[in-house]
Amino acid sequence: MTTTERFALSEQELELLPSDEDVAFYAEHGWYMSKKLFTDAEVDELVAASERYYAGARSRRLPVRPPRLAYWTPERGDVQRHNDYVHYESDPLAKLLLKPVIGAVAARLAAAEEIRVFQSTLIYKPPVSGEPSNIVPWHFDKHYWASSSSENMLTAFIPFHDCDEDMGTITMVDGSHRWTEIGADDSTTRHFAERDRSQLERMLVENAAYNGADVRKIPMVIAKGHMSFHHCRTYHGSGANTSARPRRAVSLHLQDGANEFREFPLADGTFAFYNHDSVVRKTSDGRPDYSDPDYCPVLWRR
Repeated sequence: MTTTERFALSEQELELLPSDEDVAFYAEHGWYMSKKLFTDAEVDELVAASERYYAGARSRRLPVRPPRLAYWTPERGDVQRHNDYVHYESDPLAKLLLKPVIGAVAARLAAAEEIRVFQSTLIYKPPVSGEPSNIVPWHFDKHYWASSSSENMLTAFIPFHDCDEDMGTITMVDGSHRWTEIGADDSTTRHFAERDRSQLERMLVENAAYNGADVRKIPMVIAKGHMSFHHCRTYHGSGANTSARPRRAVSLHLQDGANEFREFPLADGTFAFYNHDSVVRKTSDGRPDYSDPDYCPVLWRR
């Protein structure tokens, strides 16, 4: 199969791409709600594949365990589950998550010639309204991607069902990707689970005030088969799942073709680290290769 054939879209899929108005909306607001990119049958297949994954099914396993890997196992109990690298470990999940149309949508939004997977995280938020792990505090993804050179990375949030506020859907802080950031230090490179929630709330409020902006929170009400996209500097979080069923989803983190590893020095003399740095191949000059096709496959190329 040629590259052209691999990334070819049907006429129906071309109709699913963002319009010029949609692209302008994303540039202004930092988020975009897609059209129906998965059929109901495909979404049901994602649910079934995720259940097999939770039961232990793997197509392959990571050869090493990175130090900051999110990897729920059953002994952790009924907390919010996060499992990284599911596109690598599960072929049934990858078959759907790597649909070219998802990359083509991202390419339109990011004005990119190529979109690669950066990370995929399978998420399960149990229907336990008081479970502390169900609350995801305000943050933006670029803080954790300090070793990435690109400022155009983005994330597709893909629920496996209708998803609304009762289920603790992802919520965007409208337009926050355009703010000038203040008060950032090395602590921002740590995952939100390793930080104080009130500190993250304060950071959001202080950055909004500095930019003369209101904190306008927009819950993403997402119909089955649809997904939201957000810019890597868009503040987002999510609340409790107060419904009677689990919230199932994948956060599919995406990088434009220009992204590469860069050294990002920290105050203690070390450098910012991402899990890829432990697993991907090295470039000719010895840097982690964020285009390693095993872990960062091309999702779309013009």
